[in-house]
Amino acid sequence: MAKKRINSNFSSIFDDNSLVEEADNLSTLRVSEIEPNKAQPRKNFDKEALEQLASSIRENGVLQPLIVRPLATGNYQIIAGERRWRASKIAGLSEVPVVVRDDLTDEQVMQIALIENLQRENLNPIEEAMGYKELIDNYNMTQDQLAKTLGKARSSIANSLGLLTLPKSVKDLLADGELSAGHCKALKAIKDPALMTEIAFRAADGELSVRSIEAIAKREAKKDEEKQEIKPKLAYYTEVELSLAELLCTKVKIIEGKKTNTLQISFDDKEQLEGIMKELTK
Repeated sequence: MAKKRINSNFSSIFDDNSLVEEADNLSTLRVSEIEPNKAQPRKNFDKEALEQLASSIRENGVLQPLIVRPLATGNYQIIAGERRWRASKIAGLSEVPVVVRDDLTDEQVMQIALIENLQRENLNPIEEAMGYKELIDNYNMTQDQLAKTLGKARSSIANSLGLLTLPKSVKDLLADGELSAGHCKALKAIKDPALMTEIAFRAADGELSVRSIEAIAKREAKKDEEKQEIKPKLAYYTEVELSLAELLCTKVKIIEGKKTNTLQISFDDKEQLEGIMKELTK
């Protein structure tokens, strides 16, 4: 299936000034006439945050209209603003301000819902990264386009996406708030997944700070460099050493060099050397 390309004008939907430009479409609807989008990518809404928003709405009203589109049933579907709609219901409002849009496809509605979540919701770092990934994978957006649309630095988008490569157990700790994004950025420098996971759980228990993890990562990187410098001896060389040592009745060692290797045969005196020569010239 071909990827959808995002409309560059979508970002204007989330610009507070854009609503002024659409004043002709501004109206009010009964809360009961509005329904959420069942395909809304955001499934979980923090109850405490909704209560706080509802309290603000009771005091100040809904300051920013919902964006909705008409349905064949006569109701209206939320394009952007489901949190405000839910909080308005909690606050006991019967009507809410809306901007009606009837010019958007299902794909565009999904894109807008994703972008609104990324701009306005209190997402955990993994939810945020998954949102970026979905926009990139499904709608052919680049990291640069995402950064411009969301008003973020490109490096921030890249770092967020990098969190998705972490082991699942580490991502779960991050999503649950037991680890910070700073912890995980430091953890990514540890190449061994088992060690990374062990360090992550220790950090989640409060044993290790970000700087401590960075120090561990540097130490492990140094170990890896040292291992690469020490060339492992071939098993064949070991077999040759043992065979020759048995044949010549002396100590034999193969020394590996950068360009050439050396066969080292030990002997105690002239008599033993003559015996070794006889065996080698048979």
